[in-house]
Amino acid sequence: MSSTMSSPPAYPGIRISGCRALGAEGSSNAESLDRLLPPVGTGRSPRKRTTSQCKSEPPLLRTSKRTIYTAGRPPWYNEHGTQSKEAFAIGLGGGSASGKTTVARMIIEALDVPWVVLLSMDSFYKLLHSLPHQVLTEQQQEQAAHNNFNFDHPDAFDFDLIISTLKKLKQGKSVKVPIYDFTTHSRKKDWKTLYGANVIIFEGIMAFADKTLLELLDMKIFVDTDSDIRLVRRLRRDISERGRDIEGVIKQYNKFVKPSFDQYIQPTMRLADIVVPRGSGNTVAIDLIVQHVHSQLEEQRKLRWDMAALASAHQCHPLPRTLSVLKSTPQVRGMHTIIRDKETSRDEFIFYSKRLMRLLIEHALSFLPFQDCVVQTPQGQDYAGKCYAGKQITGVSILRAGETMEPALRAVCKDVRIGTILIQTNQLTGEPELHYLRLPKDISDDHVILMDCTVSTGAAAMMAVRVLLDHDVPEDKIFLLSLLMAEMGVHSVAYAFPRVRIITTAVDKRVNDLFRIIPGIGNFGDRYFGTDAVPDGSDEEEVAYTG
Repeated sequence: MSSTMSSPPAYPGIRISGCRALGAEGSSNAESLDRLLPPVGTGRSPRKRTTSQCKSEPPLLRTSKRTIYTAGRPPWYNEHGTQSKEAFAIGLGGGSASGKTTVARMIIEALDVPWVVLLSMDSFYKLLHSLPHQVLTEQQQEQAAHNNFNFDHPDAFDFDLIISTLKKLKQGKSVKVPIYDFTTHSRKKDWKTLYGANVIIFEGIMAFADKTLLELLDMKIFVDTDSDIRLVRRLRRDISERGRDIEGVIKQYNKFVKPSFDQYIQPTMRLADIVVPRGSGNTVAIDLIVQHVHSQLEEQRKLRWDMAALASAHQCHPLPRTLSVLKSTPQVRGMHTIIRDKETSRDEFIFYSKRLMRLLIEHALSFLPFQDCVVQTPQGQDYAGKCYAGKQITGVSILRAGETMEPALRAVCKDVRIGTILIQTNQLTGEPELHYLRLPKDISDDHVILMDCTVSTGAAAMMAVRVLLDHDVPEDKIFLLSLLMAEMGVHSVAYAFPRVRIITTAVDKRVNDLFRIIPGIGNFGDRYFGTDAVPDGSDEEEVAYTG
């Protein structure tokens, strides 16, 4: 960390101002400042935040145009299962209470992109104490209580954790972000999970204070707000939201905040690509920033998920060795005949589907690792047998059809843990996108049975596998189970993830121009749940999940 870094900006820095900067130095007064700031109790509600991340806050941002998913992840994975391009990372620096978070939210709304992550530097105050979650020592806690501890110094932040977190987010991986409590100056026990996105916005007072961190930022923006305005904002925030008195806030500002700004923060302005005077009031600057980010995203959109590439990449190849198909006995073929028949009633469809699911899961469990073990029988004799050699089994269903397989898994695996993933197709781009995720804790240690009733192109299955890998589940511990798969889907998954075990009761050779399995089984979800099919008679389940 250093405030005297010499690394040049990514492209020539420019200073943008929509109109004249507010308030020349020394010309402001309390009345004019109050006019410039949102009055307490009127207009937009002041930001209430006693922690760096609010656990109860939903992972989305509602704007006038759409809902922005702040805990989602983009689909930028090609037919090889690898990420096409890293996310675009924006760094927002500036003094305390300069309006960085407000500017970030305005950029997010103006960008109008579906997947975004807002990462605050406030989450990364350094652990200086030996106790878990305790940021300060007892002496430092006492100093902080009397406004005598400097939270505005580079040494107060855990840059190693910031850098590793941002690197993983740019790669599309999941990360655990600490939740900092400003009232107790400590980390919460629970951490928040975030995922990579189209755009990552990282904001903080020391956003440009580390050379390695700078190299991860594709665009660097410095929010330059008049010092008097920043002081007024800080007074309002610390008094109303953090329960501090005016004397303590002013004391901390004069002793630590202002000197640290002059020594460490303001010098980093020269490293910014864009300087935005007046923060959120400078709409011209924000519009220009958004235009540039849109141009960068357009380059990424050229690398869209290519369904045709999936369809043609593995034609005429033999089925992979990682595929296991349940033996087609007369009983199994008879059950397939019943559930494939369009005249089969819903009750019979459900009954025979459940029977097949049970057989499929029993078959899949035979591929789990087992080790020799000896037990004693009631007759007092030793029996040399086998026992499961793993830690735990977790089932993950791809909604909605995949959840129909959960009862069969629970019936044969005692105390199995269950997670769910919702993947839907973006109708404009044809890309699979993650919309909902609930996974058990410590899933990385488990053997994971990933369940979906039909797999046609393999796009949704690949997305789901990618999510599991991003949660550090080893590839060879993932078992993809499906009642029916198309050869195209089998090849796509196996090529992208050659160590994933693929297990099914049948494989059909073709998919049609709409990527429906031929001869297929129809819309499994509609037939199982008794919901109406879409008007054109196509398989809505595969439209929704492309897989």
